[in-house]
Parts: sequence; C-alpha cells; structure tokens
Amino acid sequence: MKFFKRYIEITTAISDRAYLSFLHLLARLRSTTKSLLESKFSRKLLESEEGDVPGWVLVVLMTTGLVTAIWTIAAPRLTAILRNSLDSMNGIR
Repeated sequence: MKFFKRYIEITTAISDRAYLSFLHLLARLRSTTKSLLESKFSRKLLESEEGDVPGWVLVVLMTTGLVTAIWTIAAPRLTAILRNSLDSMNGIR
C-alpha cells in the first residue's frame, strides 16, 4: 500500500512540474509572439495587401499532384475494400 501511495505522490509531483514547465513555456512563447507582432516589420507585412500568389499556386498544384498520384495508386485497393464491404452487407439481409 505504501508503494502505491508513494508512486501516486511521485507521479503527481512529476505531472505538476511538467504542467508548470508547460505554462512557463506558453508564457514565454506568448511574450515572444507579442513582441514579434508589434515589430515594425511584421506590422508592415500585416498591413500590406500584397499576396504571395505564385506560392499559393505552387501549393495548390503540388497538392493536386500528390492527391492524384496517391489516388492512382490506392484506387484499386479502395475499390476492392468498398466492394467487399458492400458484398458482406448484402449477405446480412
């Protein structure tokens, strides 16, 4: 019984320490983020209306290419899985 009581005390202390470390990290991150957002450079970027169109076009094209490649490879297997599950559902009736 003493072992479990001591185990609970140790795990509670560790979890409390981890929680406090996490809160400290969060506070530091918040202050760093706040100082970055208040800088002149970031304010200029946020207020500008210029977009990164070539970057977004590249992201869309790469995503489309990846989805097409994965779908081409996975389509026969997905079709077989769907067909098997529908066939097993028809067997239940």
